[in-house]
Amino acid sequence: MNAKPLVLCTVVVVALSLLHFGDALPSIGHYGKRFDAMGGIDFIQVCLNNCVQCKTMLGDYFQGQTCALSCLKFKGKAIPDCEDIASIAPFLNALE
Repeated sequence: MNAKPLVLCTVVVVALSLLHFGDALPSIGHYGKRFDAMGGIDFIQVCLNNCVQCKTMLGDYFQGQTCALSCLKFKGKAIPDCEDIASIAPFLNALE
């Protein structure tokens, strides 16, 4: 049995599916946007404000500058929440 027609048919079906359902996949550009015009939210500003709030709450245990630099580097994609240890874990340091 010749497998070439089966492989060709599979490739064509996959290509057509991607063309048809391609708009349903999330766009990477969507997650990188800085400002949500509909909600009036500037994600970088929210991220920076949360860094300041966490620094105020946690003092020397929190690396505020590192947090702020990450907001700028990642364009506010990961907004720190001072009450969520997982979101601020990269910015915590142990005082000895």
